[in-house]
Amino acid sequence: MKTWTMKIFPPEYVTKEKGHGRIEVRKIRVSTALNDYVTFPYVAQVCRIERMTYKLDGELLRQEVAYGITSIPPEKADAKRLLSLNRGHWCIENRLHWVRDVTFDEDRSQIRTGQGPRAMATLRNLAISLFRLHNMNNIAQALRSFGRNPERALQLVGL
Repeated sequence: MKTWTMKIFPPEYVTKEKGHGRIEVRKIRVSTALNDYVTFPYVAQVCRIERMTYKLDGELLRQEVAYGITSIPPEKADAKRLLSLNRGHWCIENRLHWVRDVTFDEDRSQIRTGQGPRAMATLRNLAISLFRLHNMNNIAQALRSFGRNPERALQLVGL
C-alpha cells in the first residue's frame, strides 16, 4: 500500500555513500503538486528528504525526514540537483560551525550576557569571512599569523 507521500511525490532519487565507518543513504522526492496549497512566496517545488545512517554491518543508527520548499523551478533543478544543493548548504553550515567551535573554541567562551555573545559571534564570522575572501582557508594558521603580526590584520581591512 502506498502512503500519501508516494502518491504526491514522484519516484525518489537516492544517493548512497560509504565513509567514516558508516553508510549514509539520502532519498529525495520532489513535486509541484502541493504548490497551490503552500502559502510560501514564489514556491516552485516542495521536497521530502529522508536521511539514514547505518553502521557498516547494516544496523540503522539514525533516520530523519525533512521537508523543503524552493523557488527554483523543476526545469532548473531536478531531484538530483536539489539534493546536491541541500547537501552543499549543510556542508557550508558545518564548515562554519566547526571553525567557530574548534578554532575559536566558542563553546568555552566566558561571554554569556547581554549583547556580548552576539557581538563576538559576529566578529568571529567577520574574521573567518575576511580570511576566506583572501584565500586563507586554514583559519587556525591565519589566526596565529595575524596574532604574531597585528599590523597585517589592519592591512587586510585596508587600514
